Amino acid sequence: MVLGWKVPLAALLLCLSACDRAGQNEGLIPPSQRPVTTSVAYVDSAGAAHTLAEHLGKIVVVDVWATWCPPCQRSLPSIADLQSRDGNDYVVLAISVDKGGWDDVRPYLGANPQLGHRAALPKDGDALHPFGSIHGIPTTLIVDRQGRLRERWSGYYPGRAEKVLHEALSEP
Repeated sequence: MVLGWKVPLAALLLCLSACDRAGQNEGLIPPSQRPVTTSVAYVDSAGAAHTLAEHLGKIVVVDVWATWCPPCQRSLPSIADLQSRDGNDYVVLAISVDKGGWDDVRPYLGANPQLGHRAALPKDGDALHPFGSIHGIPTTLIVDRQGRLRERWSGYYPGRAEKVLHEALSEP
């Protein structure tokens, strides 16, 4: 019983740490200092492996989230809305870091069909390494058309993803 409380408490602390770390190692990165992220690898719901290199020429919005995270749950409707509109200019990837993988994600999405949310999982334990450390969730990462990390932040800020996406779309 005690062990059962430690896991949710640890999960909650990780989730809440996003708000505590806001502003640390975050924000717009100057073009000359943007790390290349094309090797970030993920698996879609059909089991197919992909990398961000497939999206060169588009802006990529990556939302790192988990089903148990309250701020993630609040941010998912806006991420799902952006996903519903992606296409020629940008793509939205919602990458779940749930320890149970699809066994956690599929039931959550099934219980929340109103989201119309497309999820992915990291391909392996090092798959998100090109983004640098992810200290809290949700973490949102904006990748420019050249596959370089343009901007990042942790925590949920209503409207921020859409605003930053529009700014990124205006860059050459």
